[in-house]
Amino acid sequence: MSAFDSAQAQSSVFDALVAASRRHGAKKPILEDQERNPLSYTDLIRAAFALGRKIAAFTKKGERVGVMLPSSSGGVVTFFALHAFGRVPTMLNFTSGIRNLKAACELAGVRTVLTSHRFIEQGKLHDLTDALETLTKVVYLEDVRGSVGLGDKLFAAAAGAMPSRFRAATRPSDPGVILFTSGSFGAPRGVVLTQANLVANCRQITQHLHLDPNWVFFNPLPIFHCFGLTGGVLLPILSGLKAFQYPSPLHVKQIPPLVKDTKAAVLFATDTFLNQYARSAEPGELSGLAFVVCGAEKVREETHNLIADKFGPIPILEGYGATEASPVIAVNKPTDNRRGTVGGLLPGVEARLEPVEGIPGGGKLLVRGPNIMAGYLNAAGGIDPPDGGWHDTGDVVSLSDDDWIKILGRVKRFAKIGGEMVSLTAAEDLASAVWPDCRHAVVSLPDPKKGERLILVTDRRDADTGPLVEYARTIGAPDLAVPRKIIRVQEIPVLGTGKTDYVALQRIVDTEMQRAA
Repeated sequence: MSAFDSAQAQSSVFDALVAASRRHGAKKPILEDQERNPLSYTDLIRAAFALGRKIAAFTKKGERVGVMLPSSSGGVVTFFALHAFGRVPTMLNFTSGIRNLKAACELAGVRTVLTSHRFIEQGKLHDLTDALETLTKVVYLEDVRGSVGLGDKLFAAAAGAMPSRFRAATRPSDPGVILFTSGSFGAPRGVVLTQANLVANCRQITQHLHLDPNWVFFNPLPIFHCFGLTGGVLLPILSGLKAFQYPSPLHVKQIPPLVKDTKAAVLFATDTFLNQYARSAEPGELSGLAFVVCGAEKVREETHNLIADKFGPIPILEGYGATEASPVIAVNKPTDNRRGTVGGLLPGVEARLEPVEGIPGGGKLLVRGPNIMAGYLNAAGGIDPPDGGWHDTGDVVSLSDDDWIKILGRVKRFAKIGGEMVSLTAAEDLASAVWPDCRHAVVSLPDPKKGERLILVTDRRDADTGPLVEYARTIGAPDLAVPRKIIRVQEIPVLGTGKTDYVALQRIVDTEMQRAA
């Protein structure tokens, strides 16, 4: 673990923005989206005060205000506007479905949700706003902006000149954001990250990775997800780099030419999205990238090779994180990029491994540090802090002598077959090696003879157990790690963050098995 001065991170989010403006130049352009109207630090700070003053008129200090917006300049301005007036941004995952959205608002006590007419129209999300209006007041930013008058503009100009005097006083230990876990294995949980958590994680990353202030970060990942918010917004803006926001990672054909046009140096993606961008991109469209940062899922060898063959030696830096860790725990470096690992621990992150029965060579990872959450929201409206400051990741990992992490699987994603612990992730890796251009997922079901058995779900139409068995033998993988039942589907269900949706996947498997019974 590298040394990290936690005192550096003892700042509110808005004060960190003001400090970045002073350090890198108030006129430096640091935010842009597909509208192609770049904002400088001064523009962003003024816009935050103008919008924030209006929002403050119908909310209270300390209130948890829902934000349902795409990755955009408007979404970023809204985030900082809430901070300028001491409100807590509560980021709502509009891809999670009506039930999860309503549950999130109830859990966090959200009474007001900020969104946009244009976003709701383009995304055809009227059913979500209709459902939210039964619980909350839905406010549209176009209507708020339309009410900004001369007095508001004069206030914003004065506040922009003296931001530290006009902004609401908050403490670094106060909530900085409420996010909801992805729900890939069950119901999402509300995570409270402090302002110091967010600022610390940005500082930890800049201490671990060299970032050039002339670079542009291209972020197509949603800001309701911690990877998109911290990595794609806060990290560049608080570090003096321009953050380019794009509203959806699903626009596979539009993103590669825009990466080239914006002169982006760093792209944030998941393996699934990056693979699709690389396939649809014209030669040269991604060649200007210094590196790509991937999280949320394992980067396949096929993706590494596809990028190298088509665009040259662009490092794909696989990282590792959790919403509860703001989110980055570890990441590879361009100068030390070890395939098969998720990189080295960030400075200031302590790690310990707890033994897991039946899994030699690794243990369950617990982490502690300045980026670890205040806690989970509970039903009583309070916060349950992590025990002793340690967050249990639920992941089984191995740790090298110099603190490089290799993921062996999630505790929940091991099956006990014939008395042996078998990693479902390793079984997925077998399928990915045999059919690298397809998507695969493995779940386990109870088995009366062997305890559990593995089911492979794949979009490979001609998938068969034969090639899996053959490949497993050539690499010396245990026979138990080969799924004997295969379910073929049109597509593997994924969450809005790009992760495999194992809840939906389990439903598919259960339905298929009942049909076959």
